[in-house]
Amino acid sequence: MGIVAGLDSSPDFTRIVVCDTDTGAVLRQGYAPHPVETPDGGGRPSDVDPQAWLLSLGEAAGGGLLEGVQAIGVSAQQNALVPLDAQGNTVRPALVGGDKRAQVAAADLADALGGREAWAQAVGSVPQAAQPVTKLRWLARNEPENALRTAVLLQAHDWLVWQLLGRPVRRTTDRGGASGTGYWSAATGGYRPDLVELSLGHQAMLPEVIGPSDAAGTTPEGLLISAGTGETMAAAFGLGIGLGDAVVSLGASGSVMAVHPEALADQSGMITSLADATGMHLPVVTTLNAVRTLRGTAELLGLPDLESLSDLAMKSTPGSHGLVLLPYLEGERTPHLPHTAGTLAGLRRESMKPEHLARASFEGMLCGLADALDVLRGRGVEVRRVFLLGAAAELPAVQAAAPSLFGAQVVVPQPADYAAIGAARQAAWALGVSQGSLDPRTPPAWHGAAAQVLEPGEELAVGQAVRQQFVSVREQTHPGAFRP
Repeated sequence: MGIVAGLDSSPDFTRIVVCDTDTGAVLRQGYAPHPVETPDGGGRPSDVDPQAWLLSLGEAAGGGLLEGVQAIGVSAQQNALVPLDAQGNTVRPALVGGDKRAQVAAADLADALGGREAWAQAVGSVPQAAQPVTKLRWLARNEPENALRTAVLLQAHDWLVWQLLGRPVRRTTDRGGASGTGYWSAATGGYRPDLVELSLGHQAMLPEVIGPSDAAGTTPEGLLISAGTGETMAAAFGLGIGLGDAVVSLGASGSVMAVHPEALADQSGMITSLADATGMHLPVVTTLNAVRTLRGTAELLGLPDLESLSDLAMKSTPGSHGLVLLPYLEGERTPHLPHTAGTLAGLRRESMKPEHLARASFEGMLCGLADALDVLRGRGVEVRRVFLLGAAAELPAVQAAAPSLFGAQVVVPQPADYAAIGAARQAAWALGVSQGSLDPRTPPAWHGAAAQVLEPGEELAVGQAVRQQFVSVREQTHPGAFRP
């Protein structure tokens, strides 16, 4: 078939991979940071001119990177809302990231529809500050003139696809991107325009949701552009996960997602019901505390980095001599304890040693993520193996404890640009379908990610005992807070 490109526009940079359409082998790659100023005090900006994404795209594609490419797939940061006026111009910079300005708007919106349960039934998720639907509410309340001028709503990957195609009249998105907006339901496969009106104050044009193997169009130069999708869905597609697979992502906060054949409505709001990039579903459960638990413990113990914390933890034993850390340092979303704090239990003279606290921090973080996994298992999601992502997945203390605490085979893929690879795989699929060489229901069978495979083995019983110790402390401290 030839070669295709996958373009991932993350919050900080654009990365492009050029892949062989048959095997998925990465042949060339490009990279460029977004030309965006860091706000005073550090962190990421909440408002970004989308032109910055195009500028870094052009730079990343320099030097003839895309020469010979037949199709491009686009992955981009999720939840970035690009409001356009009737002429297709941006009304204001894109609202990006987990915008803390919108926290009040999220609570406001939840009440406006009748509470968390009403939202879960309507669109499979409860309003969060990051979601486009919540950002629309913030816009209507804080910038009413801009809200009135807003006629079209796009997300980052929608906008980039539209630009690559030369800004045609038709604007498209995919199921994955649409499922994160808060105004499209993965269960029904349809928009809820009434929720756009509830948040923005009036209707707006929404992009057409096209199928996973559909093409969004062809560029003036004849390049096929696939549907595109959000970074989470693209990474899952790039990893090649399927039924029976879950992905645990270790960032400052954590997330657990799994492929499932149907949408899951969750009245508690713990599950966000997203769609994946293949036509299936991708329920996600988020914890607020993952690697930040490890960083906090390292600071408390005066250690310079997480590698040192891992080395120290390996001097302890499973169960940390009875120490249990409930890692709810920033409050917690799973279970829903937004105003709580962390708890350290089991302090005895013999357990008050640095290595036991170090071990307890790893076990507490992983038990919190195992709780999130159990939310999905409790709803009938099969979990045979767990893909562990993030730099912390390489730490020996994580690898030693995760298989037995999760009760499943753990796969640690080699670091790679999985979102960009997933976008390229989508491009290969759309190209194959357009040429009649691939089935629109079956994506190209690319080689899976190179990975380390860890089995629970004989440690399973010990790990489950540690897990039970954690659950007992959690139930004593926060009775009834968690119902998987």
